[in-house]
Amino acid sequence: MASETRASGNAFLETGSASARIFERARHVLPGGNTRTTLYMAPYPPYAAHGRGSVIVDVEGQARYDFLNNYTALIHGHADPDINAAVIDQLAGGVAFAMPTEQEVALAEVLAERIPSVERVRFTNSGTEAVMMAIKAARAFTGRPMIAKFNGCYHGSYDFAEVSTKPAPAGPHGDPLSVAYSVGTPQAVLDSVVVLPYNDLEATERLLTAHRGELAAVLIDPMPRSMGLHAADRTFLSRLREITRAYGIVLIFDEVISLRADRGGMQAVLGVTPDLTAMGKIIGGGFPIGGLGGSAEVMAVFDPSTGPRAPHGGTFNANPVSMVAGLVAMQKMTDDEFDRLAHLTGQLQAGFEEVMTEAGIEGQTAGHGSLFHVHLHRRPLATYTNAFPRPQETTRLDAVYRTLLAHGIFVTPTLFGCLSTPMGVAEVESFVDAFATALHETGG
Repeated sequence: MASETRASGNAFLETGSASARIFERARHVLPGGNTRTTLYMAPYPPYAAHGRGSVIVDVEGQARYDFLNNYTALIHGHADPDINAAVIDQLAGGVAFAMPTEQEVALAEVLAERIPSVERVRFTNSGTEAVMMAIKAARAFTGRPMIAKFNGCYHGSYDFAEVSTKPAPAGPHGDPLSVAYSVGTPQAVLDSVVVLPYNDLEATERLLTAHRGELAAVLIDPMPRSMGLHAADRTFLSRLREITRAYGIVLIFDEVISLRADRGGMQAVLGVTPDLTAMGKIIGGGFPIGGLGGSAEVMAVFDPSTGPRAPHGGTFNANPVSMVAGLVAMQKMTDDEFDRLAHLTGQLQAGFEEVMTEAGIEGQTAGHGSLFHVHLHRRPLATYTNAFPRPQETTRLDAVYRTLLAHGIFVTPTLFGCLSTPMGVAEVESFVDAFATALHETGG
């Protein structure tokens, strides 16, 4: 690992640590000392100093293998030299213009060539914005007001996409209710969202049929992180495609994360092509980005030469820095590299499962391509209720997570993560060894 590596332990938690001092400053200018809810941890998180390749180093000088990669965005790890060179060259020529650039055309061409659903592209600055514009496009295309989404699935911070992000209770007929995620969400928003049960074909078809004249879109993540990276059943997804097409409903795939799974995303893996695909994370090479791609027919709602039916601006949309970074990142992700990362991730998962078996833990792993998730239970993962950890599992997960931090591994507190291209067998073996140690030290 990097030369900054120290002995096992979490130095950031020591009294008077650099992280503790920075957090104290942060509390006076940021609510709870925090700008990203997902990064919160008690009593405070380690603060990053720098990263290179597969390693992230905190302000205490402690290095860890980064199996989170800024929540999957950094498919080439930290400070990739090819991406850096392209960005530095672009910085010298300007960072943003009130003119289009050739760079956005080049990245759009790559995405259209790779992803089955994509004929036309619009760029945004985040995955949240990509989902938001997908919903707006569907409404403009169909002239209908409502959307449907699946219970417990996360799609960013847009009011309508946030409905029932946490598992919703069942209503009088056993169907999931539309429940606010953020306090103050207007009732009109909740009334505009039909919540569907994931992988439940009978209930989904019944609900879509009941609302077929009002629904503009069905929004689905084909491999939701909130369900522990358990992919949609192929039969379920194929039938969903048939139903939405029959009722004139726009089918939206949220592949902001799952685009990592394969050269063409999970839609290529599962063999189901949506009308629109929301993208982000890896397509920006580590820089802020989002993207919406889809059929020429639906994407025409954005065409300014004919209206447009769905106006779409944004000062930093398609800024050339994100465009060149994303172009290099995607060009470096060849078929061979996707296959290599998938093979390494398979080795990692096999190692996890062997360790859990030896520790007597009824655990399992899920994921596809470079994405993985470790579960400390054996319940079937086809529904959010099953995938969501029980209180005792949450306690154990937190203990394992903190122990992994102490032994040089950075991953989410739920043991979700991903590999990056600088990684190889050494990083995989280090993670498996640290996982075995963590299970032993936490009572496994």
